[in-house]
Amino acid sequence: MAAAEERDGVPLTNLDQPLFDGADAVKRDLVDYLDAVRDRLLPVLTGRPLSVVRALRGQEPFMQKNVPKHAPDWVRTTPVWAEASRRRIDYALCDDRRTLLWFANQRAVEYHTTLSRADDGHRPDHLVLDLDPPEGADFAAVVAAARLVRRALADAGLTGAVKTSGAKGLHVFVPISAGDDDAAAATRALAARAARLDPTTATTAYLREERGGKVFLDSTRAHGATVVAAYSPRVRPGAPVSFPVPWDELDGISPRDFTIRTAPALLADADPWAAQLPAPQALPEDLVAEGRDIPVARVVAMHEGKRRARERRS
Repeated sequence: MAAAEERDGVPLTNLDQPLFDGADAVKRDLVDYLDAVRDRLLPVLTGRPLSVVRALRGQEPFMQKNVPKHAPDWVRTTPVWAEASRRRIDYALCDDRRTLLWFANQRAVEYHTTLSRADDGHRPDHLVLDLDPPEGADFAAVVAAARLVRRALADAGLTGAVKTSGAKGLHVFVPISAGDDDAAAATRALAARAARLDPTTATTAYLREERGGKVFLDSTRAHGATVVAAYSPRVRPGAPVSFPVPWDELDGISPRDFTIRTAPALLADADPWAAQLPAPQALPEDLVAEGRDIPVARVVAMHEGKRRARERRS
C-alpha cells in the first residue's frame, strides 16, 4: 500500500485507522502528537535502551524490546544481556526525529526507558518511586502518598519531580549520582520512610492482597528496570500521556487532563519536565545503609508465594 504521507524521509501509512480500542484517536493523532512534542520527548529517550508498547490492529497491545529485523539500518541499537532469559536483546536508541517517526508508524504507543544510559548501564541517573493506587481509589489518595514521598525526600536532604504515570498513579523521579546497588537500596529506604510517615495511606507491601486498600509505594524500579518516559502516551482509554505536574498543583489535576489531544496546547513552548528536575544529588550514606537491610520486595513476594503454594499442597 502506498504511503499516505512522508516526514523526514519516513513513510507514514494507514494514518486514518483507529489507534486502539477506546483511544478515541486514529494513528495520525499519535504521529502528530509525538512529532509535536519531540523536542521534549527525545531528550528523555536519547541514549537509553528503549522498550515500546505497540498496538497493532486485531492484536492485544504488547511490549517489544528487541528491534525487529525489518527496522531501517539508521535505527541505532545497543546490545544488552538479559540474565533472566539468558540471551542478548538489541534495544533501540531513539535519538532523533526520524527514529521517533518510524516507531510512531509502527504503532508504538508507549515509550519505556531504563534509568541508566546505554554507555553506563550500572549507574542510573535517577531513582524512581512508582505510586500505584488501589482499585477504585480516588486520585487524591495518590496525591497524599506523593506528599509523603516528598517529605521523606526532604528529610533525607533530597528533592525530586513528579509526573502522572499516564495511568492511575504518579511517578516521583530523583536525579542522582550513584551506582546500581546504592540506588536500589536508597529507593527501598525512601519507600519505607514514606510509608512510616502515614501507614494508613501508603504501604510497601508487594502482594496486592496485603496492601489493605493503601497506595503501593513501588521501590522495584532498579537494576535495569524500565519506567514510562515523561510525555509518553499510554495504551489506556482516551490515550492519556505521562505528564509533569508541579508539586503545588497536584490537588487540582486529574490524569485524564493530559492526552495526546490536549498535551501539546498545555505545553505550548515549555518543557516542564526539564524545568522541574533538580540537579543530580549524592545519596546520603545513612539512607543507603538503611535500604541495604530492607529485602527486595519482589524477592520477598516470590518466596511468600512459594510458601503459600506449599501450604496449599499440604
